[in-house]
Amino acid sequence: MKVILKETIDSLGIIGSEVNVAKGYARNYLLPQGKAVLDTPQNRNMLVHEKVKFDLQIAKEKKIAEEMAERLKNVVCKIHAKVSNEDNLYGSVTVTDIIQALNNQDVAVEKRMILLVSPIKKLGTFKVPVRVYKEVEPEITIEIVEEEK
Repeated sequence: MKVILKETIDSLGIIGSEVNVAKGYARNYLLPQGKAVLDTPQNRNMLVHEKVKFDLQIAKEKKIAEEMAERLKNVVCKIHAKVSNEDNLYGSVTVTDIIQALNNQDVAVEKRMILLVSPIKKLGTFKVPVRVYKEVEPEITIEIVEEEK
């Protein structure tokens, strides 16, 4: 089912774009929540008239995302972990651990924003990308250090 997005949805697209979604998703979530409208000639005409408003909204969202990305570039997150003899961690450092450490530094990010490919299992310094907005992905520095005994 084709719909036109009335707001930016990370998994679908940006405001004003025409996307193809499952019928149930459109009927049960997007349309009742007012996040999208059906792709009809009348709604497409409405989209043309509101294109300027959509462009301003996209520019505003991108500007905010770029400001947040600048702040995140300088973030160094230090996580203390228990270590075995060979500098391997007991367990691993996951997205949840990173979010908790960032919250301790008053940096608010959501779980889905952190793009950690696999859990970290060794001591050291790692760069982890954070998706702030579409195509805006600064990297934060994660330092895994040995927990003091």
